[in-house]
Amino acid sequence: MSHVLPPLKPIPIKERLSILFVSKGQLDVLDGAFVLVDKTGVRKHIPIGGVACLMLEVGTRISHAAVRLAAQVGTLLVWVGEAGVRFYSAGQPGGARSDRLLYQAALALDETARLKVVRAMYKRRFGDEPPQRRSVDQLRGIEGARVRETYKLLARKFGVEWKRRDYDVETWNAGDLPNRCLSAATSCLYGITEAAVLAAGYAPAVGFIHTGKPLSFVYDVADIYKFETVVPVAFAVAARQPENPEQMVRLQCRDAFRKTRLLERIIPDIEEILAAGELTPPQPHEDQIEPAIPNPESIGDPGHRA
Repeated sequence: MSHVLPPLKPIPIKERLSILFVSKGQLDVLDGAFVLVDKTGVRKHIPIGGVACLMLEVGTRISHAAVRLAAQVGTLLVWVGEAGVRFYSAGQPGGARSDRLLYQAALALDETARLKVVRAMYKRRFGDEPPQRRSVDQLRGIEGARVRETYKLLARKFGVEWKRRDYDVETWNAGDLPNRCLSAATSCLYGITEAAVLAAGYAPAVGFIHTGKPLSFVYDVADIYKFETVVPVAFAVAARQPENPEQMVRLQCRDAFRKTRLLERIIPDIEEILAAGELTPPQPHEDQIEPAIPNPESIGDPGHRA
């Protein structure tokens, strides 16, 4: 007698491996499992439901069944360039919560609430209260000066020659080693931050500090953790001058995410930061139709489709 498998459900972001890079192989579903098949036919199983973000590098193909399975378990698929330094596209596993998206949009459209949220972001990032009676533009200027000084301090600490933050993804190898390491490191951070933003039910494009990009809110959130996690990793790797710096950066970023328990913190931090805007989350209109069939309970995050 055959046993019926239970339906797949996402598990919370905080319980997952942060990020996994895949290149030069075919991603497929065989015997109900997510596998990578290389040119020799060797299969490697990937516990896709336990990964927050899967980065697909150059030379990777993925089947319809594999994309469907990744969506079912809430794993973000991101198509990136060599070493993960260029973003091409992403497959969205979230989008199940319109109420949080509307709440985020209401905060972003209210100038007073937006300023409060931005101040909360800067406080979380730098550990102290921003100066009073400053506009968002003035806070950005203060932040820029602190960021540039932090880069200098870290470069001095690790013995790395540092000029300025300068890179061009179109001419990647023309950049100096510290900038290449920083770009590789931040791409890892952006990947898992986007996965968390989507899992929580928010919109990556609706930013408070950044705007005009598909990942504006992702940049807002990722900047909070950048100097705690990936920037020191980038300078440490640049100081060692390894043969494959981008690969070493990715591995050490993964370890830094685990050490700082980053995936456990992102969603609660987002909720606390947005609450600083002091707006009440919008309620459905009285004439809107409630679900005829109740949503099934899920062990995943609010933005995951049950």
